[in-house]
Amino acid sequence: MAKQVYRYLEPRALAKIANMKLVARTVVEGFYSGLHRSPYHGFSVEFAEHRAYAPGDSPKDIDWRALARTERYVVKQYEEETNLRAYLLLDISKSMDFHAEGASLTKLQYASYLAACLAYLMIRQRDSVGLVSFSDKIERYLPPRSTTPHLNLMLRELERVEKRSETRVSRAFHDLAEMLKRRSLIIILSDLMDDPKEVVPALRHFRFKRHEVILFHILDRWELDFPFRRMGEFVDMETGERLLVEPRFVRDEYQRQIKEFVEQYKRDCAAGQIEYVLTDTSVPYDFMLSAYLAKRKRIQ
Repeated sequence: MAKQVYRYLEPRALAKIANMKLVARTVVEGFYSGLHRSPYHGFSVEFAEHRAYAPGDSPKDIDWRALARTERYVVKQYEEETNLRAYLLLDISKSMDFHAEGASLTKLQYASYLAACLAYLMIRQRDSVGLVSFSDKIERYLPPRSTTPHLNLMLRELERVEKRSETRVSRAFHDLAEMLKRRSLIIILSDLMDDPKEVVPALRHFRFKRHEVILFHILDRWELDFPFRRMGEFVDMETGERLLVEPRFVRDEYQRQIKEFVEQYKRDCAAGQIEYVLTDTSVPYDFMLSAYLAKRKRIQ
């Protein structure tokens, strides 16, 4: 779909999700084209571009004049040719720049690869998708579109992303929940390094506004396991605070707290009808995503 080579769009990853779909489980706004169910009848659309004809496309959408000129079958694609409006929420706070020694990806890079794959997948199935980057506030907002030029714009934006200030997930989520007027699919890519007591009400704000929410909780394996053996200085990536730590004295308590941190999000998301997906950056992102999409399809 995208002719230019982009860092976060790898052919091997696309091959794994090529025949998969991400379908909303709840009613979404738009018109009915086969993937999603809509409460609306009738729609108005604006022509955006041509794309190659694919099996399953309606013959009525073929541009016969273009066929006569180019001898190629193409169909007209419209700006609102979609049932689903989705938003990818990308955490770009400083904590997302962490990676274990020897790890190939930071949490932010891992999330960016996921965002690129999901954007490609949804635009390929003719849904519209937007990109929102956030830290302690909304940093960048690209409204949803369903065209190839928009995908290219999103991929370029992912390559320009730079980590920003401290995490303040709740503030960004509350602000966005008030901004979005149409029911949408909200896909969050974050390490959630914030107080769950503040984050969970913000997640529920999306549900109160009748959005569907998928939360990819992205952590580094070292954050989960705490494998350190020697005394060393630990630095808070967001505040710069430094602390000298003897790992053997804090390991058990740390592991207890990180387990409770994760379990609390799992419990609260389940109670709030929010889909929670925990992953760590040692799991190849394409493997994780294809396994998730396969599981989601089975329980659809």
